[in-house]
Amino acid sequence: MKPSRQPTEDRQAEIVLTLLRLAAGRSALDISTSDIAQAMNLSQGALFRHFPTKEAMRLAVVAWIEAELLQRLDAARASASSPVDALRAMFLAHVDFFIAHPGVPRFIFGELQQADRTPLKERVRELMARYRERLAALLDAASAAGLIRPGTDHAAAAALFLGAIQGLVIQSMVSGSMDGMREQAEAVFGLYLTGLEVRS
Repeated sequence: MKPSRQPTEDRQAEIVLTLLRLAAGRSALDISTSDIAQAMNLSQGALFRHFPTKEAMRLAVVAWIEAELLQRLDAARASASSPVDALRAMFLAHVDFFIAHPGVPRFIFGELQQADRTPLKERVRELMARYRERLAALLDAASAAGLIRPGTDHAAAAALFLGAIQGLVIQSMVSGSMDGMREQAEAVFGLYLTGLEVRS
């Protein structure tokens, strides 16, 4: 009987998580395949049996981030009783994801700062576009239900939502710790709702 998951897939997942774990402590751009192999007690040759290039490894990291983050966001949205509650649940789910995987924002920010257009940078942009689509749908629903201020600029509201999370992450990077980030997220989201003039 064919196994449900091949050993190569297990090893690929381990490589992805190792790269993200290393990225929690330094720029992902500075992490070499030698660093990854050493952290996993593998040879570089063994590493390249699972990914043909370093770029392929990095693309696999983005694919993992996309699948994990969007799954968490969709679960958060599904558990909420209203569009506004869904926005809050998604905001906190995103923050919790970064707390659990601090290498993720470092990886994404590092890639977006690159001047050149690369397949990896384009993949990150696609992820953010899918995220903004989810936010736009919720903001449209909240507006239709009369839960937020009429005439709210939904594109600006989505940008502010994502920018608030990025600001929390940058503060944690500056302080060197994510301690207290969840509590700060609650307060920051409260201010976000004030800007939308949320109605109960």
